[in-house]
Amino acid sequence: MKADPGNEIVRRVYAAKTDNAEADDLIVDYMGFIKAETARHLGRFCTDQDDELSIAMLAFYDAIQKYDHNSGAFISFAGLMIRNRLIDYSRRENKHRKVISLDQPLEQDAEGVPTTVADRLQEPKSTDSELQRQAAASEISELKTQLKDYGITLADVVDQSPRQKRSLKICQEAIRYAKEHPQLIQTLLRTRKLPLSELSGGANVARKTLERHRKYLIALLLVYSNGYDNIRDHLKAMTL
Repeated sequence: MKADPGNEIVRRVYAAKTDNAEADDLIVDYMGFIKAETARHLGRFCTDQDDELSIAMLAFYDAIQKYDHNSGAFISFAGLMIRNRLIDYSRRENKHRKVISLDQPLEQDAEGVPTTVADRLQEPKSTDSELQRQAAASEISELKTQLKDYGITLADVVDQSPRQKRSLKICQEAIRYAKEHPQLIQTLLRTRKLPLSELSGGANVARKTLERHRKYLIALLLVYSNGYDNIRDHLKAMTL
C-alpha cells in the first residue's frame, strides 16, 4: 500500500532523513517498539546493555534513511528491517563462535548507534509488559493514520465490531478468505474499497452482514497485511 506523504509519521520520517535531531526524537518516541522487537527476537526482556538493542536501533535509523512512502506503512517497514538485521547479526555471531579459538579475545562489534541517539537513552528500565504496551501504542498510532486514508476512525471500528456470534463468525470467514486470496487485499489497498462481492461470494457469507461491518473488516485486513505484530497478537482470540 502506498502511504500518504501528508501523514504525520511519513512527514516526520522524511524530515528525519536530513535532520539528526528529528531522527533522535523519532527513535526515542518509538523506543518501546524497538525494544519490543528486540525482546521478541531474544525471547526475553532486553536491556540497554544488549548488543542486539543497539543493532535494532541502528536498523530503525537505517529504516528512516531508506523509507519511501511507496513502501507502505513505516512501522511495518521498520519492523521488517529490525527483524532482518537481528537475524543477520545472530547468524554472524553464531558463525564467529564456531571458528574462534577459545583463548582468542573477542573484538568489539563494529556496528553502533549514532552518538546523538545513545546520549539520549538515559531512561529507567521498563518492564516487559510496559515495552509491549509502548510497542502496541506505536502500532495503534500508525494504524490510526492509515485508517484516515479510508475515512475511518478507531471509534468507527469499535462501533462496527460484530457483537453477535453469528456476525463475528461471518466476518472471520471473510477475513480467512481474504488472507487465502491476497489479491483481494491488494484490491483493497489499491482502491481503498472493500471488495464486498468477491468476499461474500468466495467465503459464501451474507453480503449484508459484511456491509454492516465494512469499517471493522477494513481495519482488520489492514492489520493483517501491514505487519502490526503486537496488534495481531491481541486479535488472535477474535480472528484466525
